[in-house]
Amino acid sequence: MFAPAARARLAVYQARTPWDNPGLCLVRVRPALNNPMTASPRSFTVSDFDFALPPELIAQHPAAERSASRLLDGRAATPVDRIFRELPGLLNPGDLLVFNNTKVIKARLYGVKASGGAVEALVERVLPGTREVWAHMRASKSPKPGAVVSFADGAFEAEVLGRCGPDDGLFHLRLSGDPFALLEQYGHVPLPPYIEHGDSEDDVRRYQTVFAKEPGAVAAPTAALHFDEGVLAALAARGVGTAHVTLHVGAGTFQPVRVESLAEHKMHSEWFEVSQPTVDAIQACKAAGGKVVAVGTTTLRALESAARGGALLAGARETDIFITPGFEFRVVDRLVTNFHLPKSTLMMLVSAFAGYEHIMALYRHAIAQRYRFFSYGDAMLLERQAR
Repeated sequence: MFAPAARARLAVYQARTPWDNPGLCLVRVRPALNNPMTASPRSFTVSDFDFALPPELIAQHPAAERSASRLLDGRAATPVDRIFRELPGLLNPGDLLVFNNTKVIKARLYGVKASGGAVEALVERVLPGTREVWAHMRASKSPKPGAVVSFADGAFEAEVLGRCGPDDGLFHLRLSGDPFALLEQYGHVPLPPYIEHGDSEDDVRRYQTVFAKEPGAVAAPTAALHFDEGVLAALAARGVGTAHVTLHVGAGTFQPVRVESLAEHKMHSEWFEVSQPTVDAIQACKAAGGKVVAVGTTTLRALESAARGGALLAGARETDIFITPGFEFRVVDRLVTNFHLPKSTLMMLVSAFAGYEHIMALYRHAIAQRYRFFSYGDAMLLERQAR
């Protein structure tokens, strides 16, 4: 249960930075989930994706075992309550699970300016082959170009090179050593803004997938957190294939949509890569009549981005794909995903995938049945709606 102060914070919608925005949880009185559903097709606004969520359903810690979390089977009209380790039995031999193998870096840093003022930084991106990063920074007064910030009680420094990123919302920094090594040694796990405790050794282990490989994410691909070695072994024994993409999840995943019209929203950009072996595996799966199952919205965004031109193409690039109802899916047949923030782009994505009315019904069921929400919460299995 949240403390009274936490309840008060969660009741206020604020849109500041990716780390100090408890209002992202949007615990509101507006009961969008209880509104009558209108006929399709329809025009959507951001408010259509709002709902009231009891704050005690926001998971503050993961389940004791990864695969012991709950799984809401939402493939059919009537939802079925399951345990996540049942997933292999819900898939068929020849199906293909595609994972995001990004690795969460310890992206949160604490330091001081030359004046002695405190600074908090959240590294958004490490620029390949350099000692430079893009970062969000919070301080009483923003550091100017040429300023030097000392981090981790003087363990290393960062020079401010200027502003960068969308709308110059980030700071371009040059660190005094290798960014990945410094972050691993001195950084903190970048837990989402709705998780109230500081990071611990348990978070180092549990806010990371068991197959994490490519460092660069500042948020976990949370649907994949439920997979453990036992589930992976059961999938292999059943004849379900696996493949991987890489999409480095940015802090923008926690940003709310600040405009009412979906057409006016500017999506954040993330780097992704789809390898040729993954493309080949997907094509072979589909040719044999199997289903492609994306583990997480980040995997889905990578695959559908790679197929925006029609054919699924291997390669590495940026994506700012914004998936809303009416989107034409080309690759993914099923989706494993967690429960998402109200009014978020991910609520819009799952509504586009499985149908708005169906998603709202599943969320009503999940709240009534006391499912756990968000990054450390439970999961659901969705089927792509027929067009």
